[in-house]
Amino acid sequence: MTVPLRPLRIAAHTELVSLILMLANLATAHLKPLSSLLGPTHGCAYLFVVLATWRLGPQATTATKATAIVPGIGGLLALRRLSHATARSTGDTEAPPAPERHGSKPV
Repeated sequence: MTVPLRPLRIAAHTELVSLILMLANLATAHLKPLSSLLGPTHGCAYLFVVLATWRLGPQATTATKATAIVPGIGGLLALRRLSHATARSTGDTEAPPAPERHGSKPV
């Protein structure tokens, strides 16, 4: 049984975007209302990512669960590991074809 990853994907992107905005706010104007909004948003998204990854059960390996704990990009890294694990389990290990280069001569 596979669990839909859409909520995890949304939370992972929210976590990263909120972190980037918080750091940008800190480096520029440091507006208190913006910090008050972005801090809890980032915290909730981070907790959701960690808990959602841990609840995936056997679909997520220990390494995937540990990756989710990394703040900021952990959710995206966990999603990447999950997509690679899913591709391996379905037998889709073939890499996509390399894009053609313009102006190169065929060998």
